[in-house]
Amino acid sequence: MNLPSTAFTTMDTTELLVLVNEARAAFGEASVRHNDFVARCKDELEGENYETFVVQNLNNTQSEGLRLTADQCKLVAMRESKGVRRRVLARLNELEGQQTRPMTQAEITAANANHLVAVERQQREQQAALERIERRVEDLSQTTVWDHCPQNCQSLTRIKETMLKRHGLSGAVVDYVLKVWPNQPNPAGMVRNGHEEALGSQYLVWSKSHVTAAFHRFVSESTMVTATQATHPYFEGRFRLVQKVPQ
Repeated sequence: MNLPSTAFTTMDTTELLVLVNEARAAFGEASVRHNDFVARCKDELEGENYETFVVQNLNNTQSEGLRLTADQCKLVAMRESKGVRRRVLARLNELEGQQTRPMTQAEITAANANHLVAVERQQREQQAALERIERRVEDLSQTTVWDHCPQNCQSLTRIKETMLKRHGLSGAVVDYVLKVWPNQPNPAGMVRNGHEEALGSQYLVWSKSHVTAAFHRFVSESTMVTATQATHPYFEGRFRLVQKVPQ
């Protein structure tokens, strides 16, 4: 994003997110959605004052935005990984140190265009996620239902226990790999819950071999940033990962 070459005293979350996502992309980290970024900003700046406003999206929906001071932008940037944090802070310092002058009409037009590009990219990501969910719902409508879990399958609860023991992965990471990750393994089917209090409900199960292969790939694509913390190109933020166990 080519921000105007003027000193800044405030910046809205859309502009700051573009800087953050450009830095994350440079270090192989997944981009952050604007709604998630706003929530992160609110958490980091709890108790501080900032301006809020409503953004009218192109798909006739609305989202919330924040206007932050230069110091608040830097506080938010501190939550990123070391490389991303340094790049964002360097750009913020560069903008802050530039001599203040009125924006030209060309700069205003460029800034507006960049803002529009950022919003359109966010909407494309949201649409892609929605399409994945719709395909998943359609697939589940044709899923096999068993009375008992096959021996070569595992439930979500059992998979979480296995991956916690094998790789130290949290339940949130397991949920992501099985339900959100673009390379997620397809469920093998569903099993009727035989407990009386379950009232005939069903739960998903996955093939053990497919699960093992999926997590082996996810772990192999991860990058260790500390002795126990890792990042993955598609997963937002760091997560716990212990020494990999041979399969």
